[in-house]
Amino acid sequence: MRRAPFSIAALILLTAIALMRPDPAAAQTARKTLDVYFVDVEGGQATLIVSPSGESLLVDAGWPGFDGRDADRIASAAKQAGLTQIDYFVATHYHTDHVGGVPALATKIPIRTFVDHGPSVEKGDRPDALYQQYVDARGKGRHLLVKPGDTIPLAGVDITVVAANGEHIGKALKGAGQPNPLCASFTPKSPDPSENARSVGFVLTYGKFRLLDLGDLTWNKEQELACPNNLIGPIDLYVTSHHGLDQSGPAALVHAVRPRIAVMNNGAKKGGSASAWRIVRDAPGLEDLWQVHYAANSDAAHNSPAALIANLDETTSHGLNVSAASDGSVVVTNARTGQSKSYKARP
Repeated sequence: MRRAPFSIAALILLTAIALMRPDPAAAQTARKTLDVYFVDVEGGQATLIVSPSGESLLVDAGWPGFDGRDADRIASAAKQAGLTQIDYFVATHYHTDHVGGVPALATKIPIRTFVDHGPSVEKGDRPDALYQQYVDARGKGRHLLVKPGDTIPLAGVDITVVAANGEHIGKALKGAGQPNPLCASFTPKSPDPSENARSVGFVLTYGKFRLLDLGDLTWNKEQELACPNNLIGPIDLYVTSHHGLDQSGPAALVHAVRPRIAVMNNGAKKGGSASAWRIVRDAPGLEDLWQVHYAANSDAAHNSPAALIANLDETTSHGLNVSAASDGSVVVTNARTGQSKSYKARP
C-alpha cells in the first residue's frame, strides 16, 4: 500500500499544537502564591521572598564566619525555592548579623541588584571593614539606592520603602493615614545614633496581603511611622523589628498596624525579650506569634507554644515558611515539625 505524502501544512499544524502544549517543567515552577522563607541565622536576619513571578528578594544575609554557616543555610533555602539567583538583596543596615554573610553568599549564588540606604553612619576599623566588604560584593552587581517613598521593582508584587537612612515616608500609604490614639501614651527612648535607626523598612503588597519588615529600626523612628497618624495601615504579616529586642517595637506602631500574624526572627539567646514579646502578643487582632527560636533568656509565659517555634534549642537550624495568596489568606509551616497552620483572609 502506498503511503500518502506528508504535507507541509500538516507539519506546520502539528508543530503549532506541540508549541501550545504546556511544558511540564514550566508548570512545576509556576507560582500562585507569594512565598517567604525565614532562614535561621541565629539571631540575625535572612528573609527570602519569592514573588508569584518567580523573582526573588533577600532581606539581609546573617553573620560571617562559622564555616559559612549562614550563607549555606540561605543557599539551601534558595535551592528549596527553585532559585538560581537572588534578583534583589536588601541590606537593611550595616551590622554584622545582617550583612556579614554577604561576601560568602555571593560566592554561592549570583546576586543581581543590591538595595541599601547609602553609606554607613558608623565609623571605626571594624564598621569600616564590614561596610567595605559589603561594597566590594555589591560591586559585582547593580546598585539601587533607596529613600522613603521609593519602590523596589520585584515583579509580581508592590514594595514601598517606608523608612531609610533615618527618614520616613511623609505621606500615608493607600488606606492609611488615620489619627492614632495610641500616640498619647508613647514614651520616647534615648535617640539612637547607630545604623539600626537607619534601617531600610518596607511594606510589600500582593493583592490583599500586606507584609511589614522594618529591619532593626528602633523605637523612636518607628513611632514616627505611626504618630500622630498611622502612615502604614493594617498588616497581615509583621516581621518583628530588631529580633524582638525591647529597643524596638513600641505599641504605638505594633498595635496600630494590627498584624494578624507575627514572626520573630530571634536567636536562642538574642532577642525575644519579655516586654517586646508581650507588646506583639497583645496586638489587637493578632492570631499567632511565631518564633524562629525559643527565647532561652525569657520564660515560658513569654514564649509562644512549641508548635509555633521553629527551634527549641541551639542545636537545630529549622526555619519558618509562609505562603500567601492574593486574597490575603496565609499558610505558615514550621520546618521542624512539618506542620502547617492556615489563616483566612481578613474580612
